[in-house]
Order: sequence, then C-alpha cells, then structure tokens
Amino acid sequence: MSYDYDVIVVGAGPAGEGAAMKLTKEGKKVAVIDARPQVGGNCTHVGTIPSKALRQTVFNIMRYQRDSMFQRVGELRNVPLSQVLARAHKIIEQQVEVHTRFYDRNRVDMYFGQAQFVDEHTLKVTTIEGGHEILTFENAVLATGSRPYHPTDIDFSHPRIFDSDKILTLNYPVHKLIIYGAGVIGCEYASIFVGLGYKVDLINTQQQLLSYLDDEIADALSYYLRELGVLIRHQEQYDYVETFDDYVVLHLKSGKKIKADAILWCNGRTGNTDNLALDQIGVNANSRGQIAVDKQYRTSISNIFAAGDVIGWPSLASAAYDQGRCAAAHILGLKDTPHVEDVPTGIYTIPEISSLGKTEKQLTEEQVPYEVGQAFFRHLARAQITGETVGMLKILFHRETLEILGIHCFGNNAAEIVHIGQAIMQQKNGGNTLQYFANTTFNYPTMAEAYRVAALNGLNRLF
Repeated sequence: MSYDYDVIVVGAGPAGEGAAMKLTKEGKKVAVIDARPQVGGNCTHVGTIPSKALRQTVFNIMRYQRDSMFQRVGELRNVPLSQVLARAHKIIEQQVEVHTRFYDRNRVDMYFGQAQFVDEHTLKVTTIEGGHEILTFENAVLATGSRPYHPTDIDFSHPRIFDSDKILTLNYPVHKLIIYGAGVIGCEYASIFVGLGYKVDLINTQQQLLSYLDDEIADALSYYLRELGVLIRHQEQYDYVETFDDYVVLHLKSGKKIKADAILWCNGRTGNTDNLALDQIGVNANSRGQIAVDKQYRTSISNIFAAGDVIGWPSLASAAYDQGRCAAAHILGLKDTPHVEDVPTGIYTIPEISSLGKTEKQLTEEQVPYEVGQAFFRHLARAQITGETVGMLKILFHRETLEILGIHCFGNNAAEIVHIGQAIMQQKNGGNTLQYFANTTFNYPTMAEAYRVAALNGLNRLF
C-alpha cells in the first residue's frame, strides 16, 4: 500500500528531532507535526532552554556578588523576572532558527497544528490557521512531550499561582515564594529564586531531597540550599490553597499555614496525549498521560512508536533525543541498536549536580565490595581561581578490580565534568578502571584534575 509518508513524527522537541533526523538521513520520507508554530518543543520554549538561561543569569549575579569589585551587581536583585529573562528569549529565538534549518536542510515536511489519529495509518492535522490535512503513514513516532501536572482543585489561572511553564511570564516583584514539590524542577527554581533575593519555602513531599541521588550528594544539596536561605519542609502534603489579590496561603495537612506573594507548583508532569485521539488506534495512556513502550520504543500497536517525556522516566532532553534515534533505528530494522539506559543525571541547581551509575546505598544493598575516591573542589587550584569552591567529585569503584561503578559530582559545571567519567565507564575489555585517572596527565589548573585527585584518594584507601 502507498502512503504519503514513510514515517510521521508527532512533536518537534528533542525526541521528535532525533527520530526525524535519523530517518530522513536513511532515505525515508518524513513529516513532523507540532502543535506550536515553531520547532523546538517544550524544551526550547518553556523548559530546558529558558530555565537554564535564567539560571545562568542568576548564577552570574551571585558570582559577581561574591567579588568586592562587582558589588553594584547586587542592584539587580528583586527586579521583575521578565527583565532577567530578556537574554533567555534571545536564546530561544536562536535555537528555533538553528533547529528550523536542520529540518529544512534535511527536507523534512513540517506541519504546525494539532494531530489526531483517524486510524493506525492516518492522521488528521488541524492547522494553526484552522485548516485540515489528512496524512497517511507507514509508521509513526509520538514525541509530544509533557506539561506540568495540574491538580483539579488548584486555580492555575490565578495571577498568584504558577507552574514551571507559567513562571517564565512572572512580571511583578516577589519577595516570598512558595515552591510546592522538591523534585528536579522545584530544587532548580529554589536555587534560582533565592539567588534573586527572594525568600523561598520549598515544600518536599518526601523524606529527603532527590532521594534517588547518592545520599552524600543529596545531603550536600540540602545543606547548600539552606545556606543560601531556602527553608525546606520535608514530608508535607498540601490540603488546599487560599488565594487573594496580593498573596496566597498554602494550607498543609500537618496543620501548617504558609503565606507568600506567589506559589510555584512543581509536583509532577503529564504526558501530552489527551488531544491525540489515541482511542482511535487502541493505544492507552496512564493517569499521567504517559504511553507504555517496549525496549524498541514500540507501543501496543506495531507501527506506532513513542519516545521522550511522553513515555515517562527519565524525562531528560538528552535521553529524549537518543530515544527518538533509537525508535527510528528500530523502524529502519537495525536490530543491534542499544536501549537508552546509561543516562547521566543533569540537575541544574546552583551549583549543579550530575551522576552516573550506582550509588553507595545501591552497592551496599547489593553487597558489592566498593571503595570511594573523593576530590573536594575547595582544594583545586582552578576552583580557587574562579571562586567556585563549593562541591566535590566522588568516584565509586570495585576495590578488587578497580572497575568504576559510579560517578557523582556536586558543584559548578558538574554536568560537564561527569562526561569524563562516563567515557571511561563505557570502555570494554578492562578499559573501565580507576587506574586510567591515576596514570593520566591532566591540564593544570582544570576542574578535570578532580578525577586524578579522586582516583589517588581512592587508591590510598586500599590495603
């Protein structure tokens, strides 16, 4: 049977782009549909790019404030967020321009509008202009991303209630902010807003921050956020939110009441699947709008694949791009394509956190004889020069084989530093060994030198 396209990709974020580029370069006729009038997805427009650009601006302010030569930068505190975000909007425009060229150069047909399934090989597109297109395909990749989860009893239309998308439109000064939900997004924004001079109450529904991290790293984050001025409240659940013209009150089930100028809701995300008419093809989404897939990123329908945030964990742009490429590879019949599993954690708090591999708790539970190598940034010449002395690199390794089992980093540029360890951990046939770092010459002064320091520290623990 003849189709309009070999593959239609729904969603122009990282997962969709990864799939589309892989397929078109292998000679497939590809179309991409996105509900926005521009490419990039939530990642570019309301997620990773604007939030990390905001973080960088705030980081620069905090950095200069520590230097007596630049104390006047302190005047930037407590300005409307819209002014701080001016740079972020320029970066969004640049990213859209760059990624639009990718699609144009690779002859991918673009449709901007809402896609809905008619059957397993047909999509209806309601364009932004109000027109309709009927497109047929052999295979499809769903890469529609996610959005902030909204409890039904919270009025997100109120000007004092924000989610992680809406917060980027904040246009009035805030002195105190409640952040409900202490996951990655909540912790990132807590460090950002306290850096802008806001008073921040961070409400955590769990026993500790980011419990999947190595305990020492999670403890370091808690300590540093408190040092900055964040008030962290663990094991709390909301009862209801009371709204007024110029403030909000959060009522907790424990009986506590917290008053603030605004509240930022960061408690979970929902897959963007409710408008796809999935019932027409028999694909089911769970209560959070997420689609189940197998190791090939195939849904319950053999020619329909899904990748990125819409399938849930790990909900990272980096993983989404690779998942999209992996789904495309299976459409192409490339059987030896590895599943996307070894994904480094990248948490853009101030300072950053990044990790890969096992934690100490996991290794202890598995009864693996491991040892620890540490390098504290305050001892590194490069960190002393830049003034970014908060943080550490921690290497977990097998005490007998010296195989590296986990890399955990807390500090400035942690998301960059972790990749050095990742490269060695991926080596086969005995190449993954702590001896690499002990015997390799690193530039001096650099942050990469932390690997040599940590390796020697760990080797000194052996007997």
